Amino acid sequence: VIAIHSDVDANAVHVKMADEAVCVGPAPTSKSYLNMDAIMEVIRKTRAQAVHPGYGFLSENKEFARRLASEGVTFIGPDTHAIQAMGDKIESKLLAKNAKVNTIPGFDGVFELLSNCSPLLGYPVMIKASAGGGGKGMRIAWDDEETREGFRFSSQEAASSFGDDRLLIEKFIDNPRHIEIQVLADKHGNALWLNERECSIQRRNQKVVEEAPSTFLDPETRRAMGEQAVALAKAVKYSSAGTVEFLVDSSKNFYFLEMNTRLQVRKTTLQIQENLLTEKIYSHKPSYARLCSSEPLHSTQVRVDSGIQQGSDISIYYDPMISKLITYGSNRAEALKRMEEALDNYVIRGVAHNISLLREVIVHPRFVQGDISTKFLPEVYPDGFKGHKLTDHERRQLLATAASLYVAEQLRSQRFLGTPRIPIAKSKRSSWELSVHLGDGIYPVAVSKDGSSFSVEVDGMKLNVTSEWNLASPLLSVTIDGTQRTIQRISRNASGETSIQFLGTVYKLQILTKVAAELSKYMPEKAAEDTSSILRSPMPGTVVAVSVKPGDMVSEGQEICVIEAMKMQNSMIAAKTGKVKAVHCKAGDTVGEEDLLVELE
Repeated sequence: VIAIHSDVDANAVHVKMADEAVCVGPAPTSKSYLNMDAIMEVIRKTRAQAVHPGYGFLSENKEFARRLASEGVTFIGPDTHAIQAMGDKIESKLLAKNAKVNTIPGFDGVFELLSNCSPLLGYPVMIKASAGGGGKGMRIAWDDEETREGFRFSSQEAASSFGDDRLLIEKFIDNPRHIEIQVLADKHGNALWLNERECSIQRRNQKVVEEAPSTFLDPETRRAMGEQAVALAKAVKYSSAGTVEFLVDSSKNFYFLEMNTRLQVRKTTLQIQENLLTEKIYSHKPSYARLCSSEPLHSTQVRVDSGIQQGSDISIYYDPMISKLITYGSNRAEALKRMEEALDNYVIRGVAHNISLLREVIVHPRFVQGDISTKFLPEVYPDGFKGHKLTDHERRQLLATAASLYVAEQLRSQRFLGTPRIPIAKSKRSSWELSVHLGDGIYPVAVSKDGSSFSVEVDGMKLNVTSEWNLASPLLSVTIDGTQRTIQRISRNASGETSIQFLGTVYKLQILTKVAAELSKYMPEKAAEDTSSILRSPMPGTVVAVSVKPGDMVSEGQEICVIEAMKMQNSMIAAKTGKVKAVHCKAGDTVGEEDLLVELE
């Protein structure tokens, strides 16, 4: 097996697994993974007989498949004509119409920016990359201004991600469900559908939670969707595994979205005999950081698919997915419970991730009831996800757990190889008065030791906390008044500051003795930086464009520059009206998180 890679992926898992590996260029995709000339040269030099195109980049590129065929190299996937027909969203929509598959109203051709689109389709509209996928090159527009901005960003993202900047425009179906049908077809004209998976929980048009079967479909709608998916596969003489995506409205009307002609990363859902839940665990912020630790929970009912390992880099150049976490169950409730436990037991260090969001989604009443759509995240978290909001009972549980952990560490520090450090010292202390800072509150907490357990008083209420207190483990199973919780202690320092992952969210606390807390009042606090006159990069990335220069006047909300990270373009805007004092970046620069970009007077 021969692997290709960019220079920043020299130590990637797929490279280490291969018998031979060849670098095809620098990090930017246009110079490496989308560089057909370089890849074809590797194929010739290594005399490769077949190519697996992966799950993105050139996996649905008709020109790449054609070039392979012209040199007698087998393309692992569907035939070239199917890729050409379905890999292009504009052509696939026309073919779907001819095959009598329901389609979304829109232009039947390449979208060219017009002065006004509203009379033609009516807002809102969805702008898409014709050769796109994975949420790249997609924008929703609610008026002419957003259409112009969406056209600019979508075409640039499409060119960067797929080497093709053509766009199409459709009527936006508001508040739909996203449901996909898996199909299998052979080269003899046979095709069948293998039920569905629901992918309605999305962030930036990228699926983060997938479920099979859907809680929404009835047998008649499921059958109709499956039959249309098969009709489309047969219309293009499809062979191989594929996915036909549909949008489904509240009345169970469904519309063809696109067909993925690549070997999907989601083929787990072929195992339809049980309820299945899949969550994509992402590094939620682009980073140059290295994955220090990744320890997922494995069992017969829990599966983890990952292309990275401890020591892998999560770079700004490619998709930030860390892994796919899959749980099975004999019913939906069982699959959900296993997912909750698996997320609590998933240890990731070194990079920021979205486990807290995923856990919050699967326990949310709306999700549990199956009341979801592609608008679930913006509706439930209109101001963005800020982490789990503790109830008073959960807050007391966290405070009691943190205080017990603090005391357990104090007791351990008094011992050396199982004996007291100073044999003559008295070590019979059994109670502690502590002050715990959590969020905006400071709470007095009293802890007393009772054998291997701790009795903790918080808010005038007593809680019993027990655990094996294995302080060397990244995971701790703690029982609080009979309720079992799995926590992770992320960090701690000598000043009493500690970070604990509890119910999926990481909370920062400071635990001090009562005396130390009194003295801490005299410590000066660092003044917060005034950020209204400066613009810092919120993430590592590449500067695509800078729209201002020193001396320019800018208005609040005006675009200052554009940062591209993980193939997505982000517009950076001014926080206030003022004059540009200095510009510290230019197009093409690579910037890190919190790097200074622009200063205002």
